[in-house]
Amino acid sequence: MDVQNLSEYLEFLEVEKGLSENTIEAYRRDLSDFLIFCENRSIEDINFIKRAEINSYVLKLHDEKLTSTTVVRKIASLRGFFKWLCANEYCKSDPTLTLEQPKLPKRLPKVMTIQEIEEILSQNLDELHTLILELLYGCGLRVSELVNINLNDIDIKAKYLRCMGKGSKERLVPLGKKAVDAVKKFLPVRDYNLKKNNIAAKRLLINDKGRILTRQDIYTFIHEQGEKIHKHISPHTLRHSFATHLIENGADLRVVQELLGHSDVATTQLYTHISKKRLKEVYFAINGSGGTV
Repeated sequence: MDVQNLSEYLEFLEVEKGLSENTIEAYRRDLSDFLIFCENRSIEDINFIKRAEINSYVLKLHDEKLTSTTVVRKIASLRGFFKWLCANEYCKSDPTLTLEQPKLPKRLPKVMTIQEIEEILSQNLDELHTLILELLYGCGLRVSELVNINLNDIDIKAKYLRCMGKGSKERLVPLGKKAVDAVKKFLPVRDYNLKKNNIAAKRLLINDKGRILTRQDIYTFIHEQGEKIHKHISPHTLRHSFATHLIENGADLRVVQELLGHSDVATTQLYTHISKKRLKEVYFAINGSGGTV
């Protein structure tokens, strides 16, 4: 099947929609998988794809024991693709138009306690790893935002940093005292590492070998810290914890929305549910399992 339409669509997502490189790559994988499925069924023209093929593909996804979240994402990829094909008159009809999405179980994200955060920070960490924790938890950054921070994105005097969020949306995030201190302690180390390795770099996070840190570096480090407290955590766990602790301490929902870079406050409201759940857990821990809150 001609993949030119797919290339044009991915370019549309990048240029017109401003989606991140990681999101576009996810679309590429999902849609390429679907097009290969169609080729295996001897379908060479996009207009010959009917609802029966879509249903068979979704059934294949379930047979592969993929999670509901993955299936929902792949269906959403198909819907977006066919909507664009029809809008550009590459396809006469949309076979995904009445396709139902699987219902996702409502799961609250995992958060850490303040004590767990403090326990990790109390470890014998170097300046770089202390800064990583302070920016993930103290600023609620996404890991992709963290690794893309440049040195000139941070204003220590004004106590804020500039980061690029989803959809290439820029936002300013205030730096607390601990984050500012962590930046101040790391910068001389960063300068030394660059000089030692005889390189120049715009990115903030540079290791002792003069290498720019990647998303995987951050994931590995956070996972190792979680093992120390016997808890499976990721960089996003720290972001969830940042938001939850703010709301638990009375922060306005709209303020938290701005800090996280959420386009819809409904996404931020999830953290109010976490706070209520945690309140019940504390109540029952103190008063026993009987009664209601």
